[in-house]
Amino acid sequence: MKQPDNMCRVRNTVVRNIGKRVKIKANKGRNKVDVAEGVIAATYPCVFLVELDQALHESKKTISFSYTDVLTREVELVLC
Repeated sequence: MKQPDNMCRVRNTVVRNIGKRVKIKANKGRNKVDVAEGVIAATYPCVFLVELDQALHESKKTISFSYTDVLTREVELVLC
């Protein structure tokens, strides 16, 4: 299935910024917003991974987002 041009643009932007620090604002619904900072770790055809900074824990937490989340503005990425 062919992806829309906008989706390809979002994916290409994320791919160009692998290894860079980002600030993430994720809309969780009902006026709940999660804010975190991390590094873009890897990209895949439908999702990308972000390793979060965990100052209190020894292990790193990895979360995934789809490019559709960024396109629909459920997730906002800001380069640090």
